[in-house]
Amino acid sequence: MAQLRQEVDPSEVGLDAKALDRLDQHLAHHVDEGRVPGFLVAVARGGRVAHLTMLGRRDVAAGLPVEHDTLWRIYSMTKPVTSVAALMLVEEGRLSLDDPVARHLPAFADPQVYESGSGDDVRTRPARGPVLIRHLLTHTAGLTFAFYRSHPVDALYRAAGLESSVLPGTDLARTVEVYASLPLQFEPGTQWNYSVATNVLGRVVEVVGGQSLDEFFAERILGPLGMSDAGFQVTDEQAPRLAELYGETESGGIEPVPGLPLRGGRPRLLSGSGGMVASAYDMHRFMELLRRRGELDGVRLLAPETVDLMTRNHLPGNADLRAFGSRPAHDEPNNDGVGFGLGVSVVIDPERTQVPSTLGAFGWSGAATTTFWVDPVHDLTVQFMTQVRPKTSLRIVPDLKRLVHEAITG
Repeated sequence: MAQLRQEVDPSEVGLDAKALDRLDQHLAHHVDEGRVPGFLVAVARGGRVAHLTMLGRRDVAAGLPVEHDTLWRIYSMTKPVTSVAALMLVEEGRLSLDDPVARHLPAFADPQVYESGSGDDVRTRPARGPVLIRHLLTHTAGLTFAFYRSHPVDALYRAAGLESSVLPGTDLARTVEVYASLPLQFEPGTQWNYSVATNVLGRVVEVVGGQSLDEFFAERILGPLGMSDAGFQVTDEQAPRLAELYGETESGGIEPVPGLPLRGGRPRLLSGSGGMVASAYDMHRFMELLRRRGELDGVRLLAPETVDLMTRNHLPGNADLRAFGSRPAHDEPNNDGVGFGLGVSVVIDPERTQVPSTLGAFGWSGAATTTFWVDPVHDLTVQFMTQVRPKTSLRIVPDLKRLVHEAITG
């Protein structure tokens, strides 16, 4: 079992150890105040881990500490993995970014777009064009999440039993069919709305790849990269290392809450949108694949040009998420200066992001306050792991970005 370890002194790779100590102290303050049970933060430069800190508990009641091999629910950090899977099929000529989704999932053959009304009085019209694979990758398909509660289509998702994004008791195929039966919020390709689109993409991977999503991931991505703990389930042997999941209380503290159904065997529904668990070592390997433009330790999953395509902005006119989207993404304070690629956000105007960043930096976050990013300018990768689903933003990600950038000296 591989574990993430510090490999080099920060000063050897142009990082300021004192600034990294300030980063640790800031994060420790969240633990001391009871807002976070524990955390792991890792900063690597040139592929070598130069800073690795673990503090607090993975299980508060049991008194179990965060350790190198702790397993974390990465939720939406599953999405970039699903995106890599789809892009592998594109490279093989089995899928195209401009394929109508209906070519592979016939339920999407007649998409309807919301026009007016609510509830039983919703009025729709036929979409002017099909939902394309690229729309799924860029979250411009017109799909949504039930929990937004800001649009009449969100309410239709709840009425269809999709409160938690998936249909309880069913598999991915059936859940995606339910998505397809509901109206789109807008014409495909005309807005950005973070949504269940990557679950649809996961189903496309299953159909085109001819394997279940967990089999495809294991054989084509996780196994070749040595991501030995990553997957959609936790074995009895792994279970003691899984961090407890917490939610924020009304008073600002935390309490255990139900999480992904990871134990007890293979889950019936394999969510390409948010179903994975991984260790810090696993995430380091995945980040390295992207930092190295598709290759790691002699294993190439994607061509360099494909990773470049994945990690550049695909919003029309090089728009950012504020101009083209409808709501903030995860723990970001706003979406100024941030565009979206094929499964990852990407910085397109560092001066407008309101947090220190560099042009072309890309990554994504998860619902339990996990995050990662790759900074090609500084040859830097960063990950932060904890397990808290906040009611409001903890603002950890903006502070993390600021403190990491303060540590860069060369």
